[in-house]
Amino acid sequence: MHQFGYGRDWRTSIYRHMGKVEVEDMRDGVNWIVENANVDPKRVGTYGGSYGGFLTLMSMFTDPTLFESGSAIRLVSDWAYYNHGYTSNILNTPEDDAIAYERSSPIYFAQGLAKPLLINAPMVDDNVFFEDTVRLVQRLIELEKQDFETAIYPVEPHGFVQPSSWLNEYRRIYKLFENTL
Repeated sequence: MHQFGYGRDWRTSIYRHMGKVEVEDMRDGVNWIVENANVDPKRVGTYGGSYGGFLTLMSMFTDPTLFESGSAIRLVSDWAYYNHGYTSNILNTPEDDAIAYERSSPIYFAQGLAKPLLINAPMVDDNVFFEDTVRLVQRLIELEKQDFETAIYPVEPHGFVQPSSWLNEYRRIYKLFENTL
């Protein structure tokens, strides 16, 4: 596995290309558990929220054999629509470095989706805007992808507040994994 952590080496490894080395790390992790922990590779899924939602998408879109299914929560599908104060340190700005944004944004790789995907999206997210999910869902529809579902949480911000929403979200993820892994 890559040993980057979140220091200088990590930041320089993702500069202008978020999602590449992280997915390589995920691949290394899956390979390790398959080789050392007697895990069936056909029974490995992924899920994550926020940056983890982004990584779920990037892994499922750019390395479609890595996971059997996944759930992206509070996902970033296109960094060009995210907080420029955060992304400009990594990808510069969309106006100055469109290439970095394109190769780092899952929406540009959605054609790679080959396994079941659950998208969980809060509508009043003040960090990753709901429109990011809407644009991704539309792209998946245009690509005629069929093996995805979307769960919408109308009253939730980026960090869910309602216990019923948390319960619903994790029941859906559990069901996805029960049915696919």
